[in-house]
Amino acid sequence: MVSKRCYELGSARSVIRELFEYGNRRAGEVGPERVYDFSIGNPSVPPPQAALEELERLIRDSDPLELHGYTSAQGDLAARRKLAAGLTARFGHDYGPDDLYLTVGAAAALCCVFHALTVAPGDEFIVFAPYFPEYKVFIEGAGAAAVILPPKAPDFQIDLDALDAAIGPRTRGVLINSPNNPAGVVYTPQTLSGLGELLRRRSGELGRPIYLISDEPYREIVYDGKQTPWVPDHYADAIVCYSWSKSLSLPGERLGYVLVGGQVTDHDQVFAAVAGAGRRLGYVNAPSLFQRLCAACDGLTADLSIYAENRALLTQGLGALGYDTSLPPAGTFYYFLPTLEPDDVAFCQRAKALDLLLVPGSGFGAAGYARLSFCVPTPRIRAALEVFGKLAGEYGR
Repeated sequence: MVSKRCYELGSARSVIRELFEYGNRRAGEVGPERVYDFSIGNPSVPPPQAALEELERLIRDSDPLELHGYTSAQGDLAARRKLAAGLTARFGHDYGPDDLYLTVGAAAALCCVFHALTVAPGDEFIVFAPYFPEYKVFIEGAGAAAVILPPKAPDFQIDLDALDAAIGPRTRGVLINSPNNPAGVVYTPQTLSGLGELLRRRSGELGRPIYLISDEPYREIVYDGKQTPWVPDHYADAIVCYSWSKSLSLPGERLGYVLVGGQVTDHDQVFAAVAGAGRRLGYVNAPSLFQRLCAACDGLTADLSIYAENRALLTQGLGALGYDTSLPPAGTFYYFLPTLEPDDVAFCQRAKALDLLLVPGSGFGAAGYARLSFCVPTPRIRAALEVFGKLAGEYGR
């Protein structure tokens, strides 16, 4: 006998992963140049040269026992000091090493937070659609329930009235993701200020904090000269989860953190609970080499201008083919494209028949859209536009 739930999760991959694996198989059959895979957010831009040089230096010059040995459970102290100093310099808050818990990517960071904040089975975390599908898995894995609020199209900002109505006695936290996967929306300072006001009022009514969990792996990937607002500026009880997977193009190395700033209510208890969750889950001592690398390279990014070029190419090219590109992504490397028929799954199946791999929006809680991951080589996008044209032709465009 095995866990029914774990069996279900292991035997049925996410739609994104299934498409990604299908694309790999299909590439072996017809050649990779004939498969237009926009399924997964796997950066095609290499890490910055300075990061590669630092990696070589660490391997060459460091004591191998220290470099590859265990660190403290919450992460190497020197690395956490560097990271805290960088956060303080960038965002103006006084962060210290004991505010940071280094994790195996943002996924582990989120899981630690959900486990830390779940007091009793059935506690609730509110999530705004469209949302990364694994959020529900992470929340339910902690013994809590995900309360999914419907999307507020077309701008996908937060529906504060819907949030107010959804908050109840079992609400432990609210999860936001900005820049957002899959919609590409960046929450405005006005949205976040309104969110902060609402959560302060409702926390006061409940007599305890409602924690705001901010998932920020795309923080640096924004366009048109914009910046991603710093969530703790708008709400003190904000816990930030981060990953270098996208900023440094290191997705396979799985390095991130949980930030519990000193302004968070019951800071010491919350941080200890995050650390305890890491212990319970076995998420201690994130990869030692990459703790040191990411700390040394924090603030650097890969060449994000390539994503801006891809975004512009899709906006112009798809728009000329009759697709709705009136709201291009403000951040991330995802295009959330309205489909040419109401049934987004059927639309993506038609695309798949042309070896054009798109993810249905219904899997993110927003039917009628398809997600395109445009962190692919620019020539691949140019070639794919012809296939998008064939697909539009099937709908009489």
